[in-house]
Amino acid sequence: MTADNGARYGRMDVFLHWFIGIALLAEIAFGFLLDDIAPRGTPARTGVINLHKSVGVVLGVLIAARLLWRMRHPAPPWPASVPAWQQRAAHWMHRALGACMVIMPLGGYLGSNFSKYGVRFFGLALAPWGPDLPGVYSFFIAVHDITAYVFTALIAVHVGAAVKHALVDRDAVFSRMLPRGWAGRYGRWRTGDPARKGHA
Repeated sequence: MTADNGARYGRMDVFLHWFIGIALLAEIAFGFLLDDIAPRGTPARTGVINLHKSVGVVLGVLIAARLLWRMRHPAPPWPASVPAWQQRAAHWMHRALGACMVIMPLGGYLGSNFSKYGVRFFGLALAPWGPDLPGVYSFFIAVHDITAYVFTALIAVHVGAAVKHALVDRDAVFSRMLPRGWAGRYGRWRTGDPARKGHA
């Protein structure tokens, strides 16, 4: 097998990946549980919905920042051990994940602005800039909801691929997106370095 090239993501890439990834998972779970947390027609519904919207706006800004960062800081080259077909599959998977990261919050934000309620951003009322059009609102919310399901499925595949690289292939792919200290420990475990013994 050809040796890996050792290229890895930078600190900002690693931070944005893990922070936004964990926050998105929490926000998606929050969205799926909205009706259980605050059923429609209950007094708590408005506050819970606006908390979901507020977090979504923050995530939307962070996602935009991450995409701009990536445009100026391309991903490192793949380890030479990764087959070309896996590189192509990962390329399209990342594009699909990126599209969902944009479409999901954008759909919710646009839908809210074609409703008379607009968005209360952590208590601050942001008046809707669009007219109250229930049909348009329903369309954008449907886009938001459907994308959340597609996004969840893609995340599951992405996590599964990461676990495969970490536990089955034991190559350098997974460690490229780990913080440097963790990457060092993972690298010793991956290669069976005796220095790892006694530090489990």
